[in-house]
Amino acid sequence: MPDMAYDPRMNYDPARKLTDGDVQDLKPDGWYGDDGKLFREFEFGTYQQGVDFAMRVAAQAEERGHHPDLHIYFRKVRVNFFTHDAGGVTQADIDGARAVDTLLPAPDAQADQD
Repeated sequence: MPDMAYDPRMNYDPARKLTDGDVQDLKPDGWYGDDGKLFREFEFGTYQQGVDFAMRVAAQAEERGHHPDLHIYFRKVRVNFFTHDAGGVTQADIDGARAVDTLLPAPDAQADQD
């Protein structure tokens, strides 16, 4: 078997991994990535708004059973999707990114918060 960064006992399944082209075709607007990772950075008016958003993403991830990495910076939150046991981006990551986008306030509501 080729050199793998993953323990085969994890049910490593590279057949689920999408190609770079698939990721580019399927990713939602505003998201970046390839077969290695799918990510987006969200910016908020305050630190607390970013933390609140990260908490909503975490709650949604628990409900969906597919968890992104969350990085909170001052007024920014970066969301990274990557399916570890597939070794890249899968349809579950694309679906997760779309679901995260539903947590954003409407543009006019966000302008009111700024």
